[in-house]
Amino acid sequence: MRRKKFLKHMAGATIALQLPRALFASFDDKKRPVKIGLIADLHQDLIHNGQERLNAFVQHMKAVQPDALIQMGDFAYPSEKNRAVIDMFNHAHDIPMHVIGNHDTDAGHTKQQCLEIWGMPQPYYSREIKGVHFIFLDGNEKGSPAHKGGYPAFIGNEQMAWLKMELAHSQKPVVVVSHQPLAGWAAVDNAEAVQDLLAAYKKKIVLAINGHTHIDALYTVKDVHYAHINSASYFWMGSPYKHTSYSKAVHDSYPWLSSTCPYKDALFTVLTIEPQTGLVKIEGRNSEWVGASPAALHYQNDAIGAGKEIVPFIRGRKINL
Repeated sequence: MRRKKFLKHMAGATIALQLPRALFASFDDKKRPVKIGLIADLHQDLIHNGQERLNAFVQHMKAVQPDALIQMGDFAYPSEKNRAVIDMFNHAHDIPMHVIGNHDTDAGHTKQQCLEIWGMPQPYYSREIKGVHFIFLDGNEKGSPAHKGGYPAFIGNEQMAWLKMELAHSQKPVVVVSHQPLAGWAAVDNAEAVQDLLAAYKKKIVLAINGHTHIDALYTVKDVHYAHINSASYFWMGSPYKHTSYSKAVHDSYPWLSSTCPYKDALFTVLTIEPQTGLVKIEGRNSEWVGASPAALHYQNDAIGAGKEIVPFIRGRKINL
């Protein structure tokens, strides 16, 4: 009972931060909240019940009736075998939007396939939804001078120039969306340059949101707020922490699962922007670990901690004028 009360408390926690009041003066309809359904890091090709998790998201969104849906990367390989999952997301709303994650081009898949099969206009692009200017970045670009191996995590020069133009010309409040973080743990290689650029236009920026890290965290850098949206499926532990959370049959079919700590329930959230009250809300959602938790497995990471950023839930948050 104590544990359940703790989880309920954490998912309902609020954090009050300051946003420029001028942001809310430029909304098309100052009385109507803008709601966006968010799901990150489903990893359909790694976990055995990804379609069930996505269905839970879709059913919740039917009740919420948001203005658009965003999947924030590491979603499902852009292939015919994943057609049912891709179509489930794309048919769940008139405005489904995508971000390319680093794992979406695994197993020989390409960005071009993501564009074609998911239905994206470009690897990075922008779209206005109900008076909010959403900017979608591609953090998978090569060419980073600081790259030390592994997956690229970089916003290239051409994209940076495009981002600056988008921010300079926007007459609407801005939400920046990426897969890889722009601040905090595991941020893109040129995070400081991106942060400086966003800080130069901070009076226009409501929030920057990302997936990738499978944690729940909120950082503020130079008066810009960066929210890490937790994974729909699990926290990645790595091979030193291999263990079983499901049946042998499941692990035999999905061998990478042994390197994760899965969540019992799908995690996702709703981002709500209220121009009339000056509130930006992230909806809380609870779950619990399947099998051993990262703390029980003595997971060590100097940048993030079990029970703090590494949690089986998404905290409810309020960014308040």
